[in-house]
Amino acid sequence: MATSPKIIAIAGGCVLALWVGVLVVGRVHHEQALATETAENAVPDVAVINPIQSPDKVALTLPGNIDAWYQAPIYPQVSGYVKMWFKDYGAHVKAGDALAEINAPALDAQYAQAQANLKSVMAKYNLAAVTAQRWRAMGKSQSVSGQSVSVSNANEQSARAEVDAAQRNVDHFAALEKFKTIVAPFDGIVTSRSINVGDYVHNGGGNLNATGSASELFTVADVHKLRLFISVPEVFSYILQPDITAEVSVPQFRDRKFKANFLTTARGYDPNTRTVTSEFTMENPGEVMWPGTFASVALKAHNEAAHLYEVPTSSLVFQEKGMQVVIVKDDNTVHFQNVTIGRMADTSTEIQAGVSPKDRIIANPPADLLEGDKVHITTPERGYNQSGFGSSE
Repeated sequence: MATSPKIIAIAGGCVLALWVGVLVVGRVHHEQALATETAENAVPDVAVINPIQSPDKVALTLPGNIDAWYQAPIYPQVSGYVKMWFKDYGAHVKAGDALAEINAPALDAQYAQAQANLKSVMAKYNLAAVTAQRWRAMGKSQSVSGQSVSVSNANEQSARAEVDAAQRNVDHFAALEKFKTIVAPFDGIVTSRSINVGDYVHNGGGNLNATGSASELFTVADVHKLRLFISVPEVFSYILQPDITAEVSVPQFRDRKFKANFLTTARGYDPNTRTVTSEFTMENPGEVMWPGTFASVALKAHNEAAHLYEVPTSSLVFQEKGMQVVIVKDDNTVHFQNVTIGRMADTSTEIQAGVSPKDRIIANPPADLLEGDKVHITTPERGYNQSGFGSSE
């Protein structure tokens, strides 16, 4: 039986209508899903933390530099050529030990001239003294005028003054003659020697090298005790109390710890680094530690702000109202809470007022977050938050 064209047309129309209906329903479901996803994506994901109480002890590790108890660069006081040096690098010396000897013929000639000049003025003084004595004797017998006696006495005094001046000149060159021998100023170790036999050295200027610049002849260091210098950041300078001690580690003794005692501080901050130079002392039995050593210094002190709370520095928001943190309320809306901050470090900041230990604070609030916005709290991946702050989730 032949199919009627009318029936075929009706069936085709039904199929077309069904296909169109499927497309329309699919699009509606897709739009609804897209709207739902868009609405969900509009709510930012955030990680929250709880404020933690500041620890009872403050621990701080800083780089330091170990220096000698005394250290002296030694320069010559006379000009000449190095005749011989006697102490090399690492030599132990006592105060007054000869380090080098300088050949200074020009100084020797000046010294000899000063001595000859002293003999000359001494002879003139002797003559003036004899003459004055004779004039004074004649003055008693009224053989000469009083004016003549006064002139003779003045000549004697002038000659005596010339003798004193000549003697001072001889003493000056005699002292310089002693400086031809370079000596150690105190007991210690020679840590530097910058001369060789035949080098020309300049009065007060050291060894003149090929570039024309001057350097010290020797450096002597007293290392029976050592000085430790560290730069303490301004925010932690309160820990520098007389009873504070430091635990010192150095690269050459990895398994040993050394103790350093607080000595003094500069009582002024470097405006470029916002740090204060602090000095500690260290015993050095056996002289095992050398000056110039780099040190890692661990400081521990009582925390005067142990009653306060700390939050990550990344959680702070600075707005026109001042410093704030973003707190997530029970309905997952946010509130910008004003806070009063204390000491601020790289990873954490003390909060003096404005937070409680139960507050859920966004660890790193998005820049476009506004008051009252909804957020979705997520748990960060393992290792994301290693600062020690408690998580609310």
